[in-house]
Amino acid sequence: MNLNQITIPSLDVTKAVAFYEKLGLILIVNSAPRYVRFQCPNGESTFSIHSVDKLPKGNGVVVYFENDNLETQVDRLQNKGIVFESLPEQKPWLWKEAHLYDLDHNHIILYEAGHYRKNPPWKVKNT
Repeated sequence: MNLNQITIPSLDVTKAVAFYEKLGLILIVNSAPRYVRFQCPNGESTFSIHSVDKLPKGNGVVVYFENDNLETQVDRLQNKGIVFESLPEQKPWLWKEAHLYDLDHNHIILYEAGHYRKNPPWKVKNT
């Protein structure tokens, strides 16, 4: 399992982009003002921000863990008693995802994305 992406909410995604670029993150998907995704400068992790009308109270973090064979991983975890909110499903953004919650109700997504993880067809072209 590989930790890939943390997604955070924002009231103003455009302003958030400037801040995180200052921190050194590299913009790879720009669907502002709705959504942006960055690649971390070191390692394989990515970090994203999505627009909200109101910041969540309590739990607002979503954690993604990448798996090379999602169905096998989900089966293995189900056999260990892990309950899934949704089983593996292909998403429009070209990732296959299964959703669950930890004991503190943090949203966990196990996914398989392959090449599209950092190279979606709508990737920002850097000059």
